[in-house]
Amino acid sequence: MSALPRILLTLCCVLAFSAQAQKTLRVIVPFSAGGPVDLTTRWLMQEAQGPLALPIIVENRAGAGGNIGMEALAKAPPDGYTIGIATTASHALNPWLFSKLPYKPQSDFQAITQMLKVPNVLVLSTQSSMRLQLHTLSELIAYAKQHPGELNYASGGNGSAGHLGAELMKSMAHLDITHIPFNGASPAQLALLSGQVDFNIDNLSSAAMGIKTGKLRALAVTSALRSPLLPTVPTLSETLPGFEIETWWGLVAPKGVRAEWVNQLNQVFASLLNSPDMKAKFASVMAEPHASTPEQFEAMMTAEREKYKHLVSISGARVD
Repeated sequence: MSALPRILLTLCCVLAFSAQAQKTLRVIVPFSAGGPVDLTTRWLMQEAQGPLALPIIVENRAGAGGNIGMEALAKAPPDGYTIGIATTASHALNPWLFSKLPYKPQSDFQAITQMLKVPNVLVLSTQSSMRLQLHTLSELIAYAKQHPGELNYASGGNGSAGHLGAELMKSMAHLDITHIPFNGASPAQLALLSGQVDFNIDNLSSAAMGIKTGKLRALAVTSALRSPLLPTVPTLSETLPGFEIETWWGLVAPKGVRAEWVNQLNQVFASLLNSPDMKAKFASVMAEPHASTPEQFEAMMTAEREKYKHLVSISGARVD
């Protein structure tokens, strides 16, 4: 081979290697930085850079209950180098809250793996619990029935998980209680702690600090089974059979990403999610890693959409 072809061949190899080396995996988080979704995603991606041999950038695209980030992901090229976080809101709840979505949760995405699940928890402020002598869910339900229209509850807004969870409890237990929506979970929790409202159903990650410090009393978790993170706290289903609501999120890609790459991503992320280190990190924010196959995650999201269709219907919640 003459010198010129050798030079050209070498140049092509260098260019091909450089192009591969410049690839970066972009992960769209449809919520603001610092929250549980963002934090757990960053922990996972920090550990995934080595096994994937790729730099990973987490990009926050917050707004409209997750719709802005999901629209960006749906429109991203399906080359496998842009993935994102699907949540209870974006893939199960928003289809029924919004009259129109800028993406199709059932067809615009390819499931990779569920990441985790977090039970919600019904909490009172410790002061209210002592004042009203309410220490169990049965006592709360009995009090509400004896004092119709007297109890109220806070939520992070119309259509939030806390709103829908309380409305499901209200429907199943036949209660007359009043919803007071706030602009986000933090203002709702502050209203609870200050005594402006009687109780709320909050994400366990958000309520954990108040429970640990004794400012909040946990009466029940919303998952079907007791949470290993709060093993002494009963489930709502122990009093109201069939009650089950959990917050979850997981990884999805734009539709059209090649199956081999989806499977490779699944194997890497599932291995990390099942590691003792990741379980310990997630436990610090009261979250449980929950790896799955792409098929299992897709089936779960489909089932969740049907569940939330019913919950939104009984709550009457609408965003637009």
